[in-house]
Amino acid sequence: YGTPRLVERLNEDWYALAVASGLFDERREFLVQLPQGTRTHDAAVRQLHGGRVVAPWLWTRVRLLEHWDVMGRGAASAFLGIRAGHPGFGMMALDGGVYLACSTGERGVDVLAVPRPDRSENVLRHLEEIVLRDSPHVGREYKDRIAGWLRGRSPAPPGAPER
Repeated sequence: YGTPRLVERLNEDWYALAVASGLFDERREFLVQLPQGTRTHDAAVRQLHGGRVVAPWLWTRVRLLEHWDVMGRGAASAFLGIRAGHPGFGMMALDGGVYLACSTGERGVDVLAVPRPDRSENVLRHLEEIVLRDSPHVGREYKDRIAGWLRGRSPAPPGAPER
């Protein structure tokens, strides 16, 4: 976190990854995952780690404007992180083709992009574990929504490995 120009560099790297992975559509629109209700990211994390059942997060359609600051003002807004340079969010392309996540780690910012998350073995395994595992952190409604999505997802395209 002692990196000079941290927020500027995080913004540059996030944008390069978002473009390369196909996060934006032709209008630069995409989905942002927000805590349900008016909870901030920090409050949602505290609730999750405090042992209480967490309400599902909501997806909100947004457009990246000409002037933006996701890792600075966005993270400081408390909905895309904890404070400037300490982001925490999930984003997805409108067509579901890529999931991009960013979190504040102990030693730095962690960012990942998952192409075709609906076909990712790791994502599917994680979702199956959520459905099958008893946890005080996951509500029945959330498990039911995941189970319904897993049951209803389309089969893999020809040539792709089956699950």
